[in-house]
Amino acid sequence: MFSEVVILAGGFGTRLSHVLGNVPKPMAPVYGKPFLTYLLLRLEEAGARHVILATGYRHEVIERYFGNWYRTLRISYSREERPLFTGGAILQASRMVEGDDFLVLNGDTLFDIDFEVLCTFHTQCGAGVSLALREVDDTARYGAVRTDGDCVVAFQEKDASAGAGVINGGIYAIRRNWLQGLDMPEKFSFEKEVLQAMAGTQCFYGMAFRDYFIDIGVPEDYYRAQREFAVMFPADTNLFLDRDGVLNRRIEGDYVRCWQQWEWLKGAREVVAGLSRRFAHTFIVSNQQGIGKGLFTMADADDIHRHVRAEVEAAGGHIDAIYICPDLKENNSPNRKPAIGMALQAIADYPGVQLTDSVMIGDSVSDMLFGWQAGMRCIYLTNGEPVPAGVRDYTDLVCLDLADASVLFS
Repeated sequence: MFSEVVILAGGFGTRLSHVLGNVPKPMAPVYGKPFLTYLLLRLEEAGARHVILATGYRHEVIERYFGNWYRTLRISYSREERPLFTGGAILQASRMVEGDDFLVLNGDTLFDIDFEVLCTFHTQCGAGVSLALREVDDTARYGAVRTDGDCVVAFQEKDASAGAGVINGGIYAIRRNWLQGLDMPEKFSFEKEVLQAMAGTQCFYGMAFRDYFIDIGVPEDYYRAQREFAVMFPADTNLFLDRDGVLNRRIEGDYVRCWQQWEWLKGAREVVAGLSRRFAHTFIVSNQQGIGKGLFTMADADDIHRHVRAEVEAAGGHIDAIYICPDLKENNSPNRKPAIGMALQAIADYPGVQLTDSVMIGDSVSDMLFGWQAGMRCIYLTNGEPVPAGVRDYTDLVCLDLADASVLFS
């Protein structure tokens, strides 16, 4: 990971002006904090040490808020006295870079990649610039990037019929001497006058990622960030997971009665392991009325869960506790979801757990109502099926499956 990063933070936010007023776009409040805060947090976690903010419009707002430090990050400012466009802003800020290579991020975009992977790729390629590319299902809004192996060969204009491909994710690894050696005017667009104009004549390198990506430049995505950042950057320290249909494949019309019938959903074991490293506590909460019907026993369920915990641990994670309710639905048990008895049991067993600092992930209305009644943030998994009526009343986010939801916490 390169220790120095330039963030382009001089944008006007024209398309958001009716939402933000005269607030500079990187300072747009998202889930109670300026958007720029989340970029700095990710950079600190990745090991950056020095961030240069390329400011312009209302620079004093940014400088007053962040000062010279954000947590362990040293903050410097490269102020544009007049608009320099992206290229001029990067070039001016590069004169404050002390090392050979540095990263560039856009101050209105979160592309939640592994920075170390991109930096290593850039170094191995010996490139002047390496781009983080984002795989998307439809490039129409952004314009596509064409590659030949690892080399970027062309940038295509926006096309309504474009389809799937890769786009410019707005993160660049740049060799300082290469940039400063370009014969460019003081004011220029890095994307148009360097990347697009020189692609094919200079070898620019690109690495594709599928990680979480959002650009808050338009109102609908700004509002989407409010919802999704509440899950991605929560005060949350606890994760509650439903079991059947979330971790393992359901048996239609029956129950998973023994370990031999357990089938992990694709990638779920590894995803649970990864999520458990993100959260302080990870719990499974599951209704299992098959026990109440006499179809299998509590001992059978305990054996299943002993194997589940062992396999998650083998994948590098942990499950703190697994709570099940064997009671029949018609008994209206206080422990059966959507009642919150299993959540209250977790509080009793782990006194530090706060339900309002928790996330619930499930695939049923009762899962969502359970989380909602407990004050948790709730994520509903569709598993490719239509969303049932009523689910959205209790749901903060809807995702395809557990792997899809895990991107929010990467």
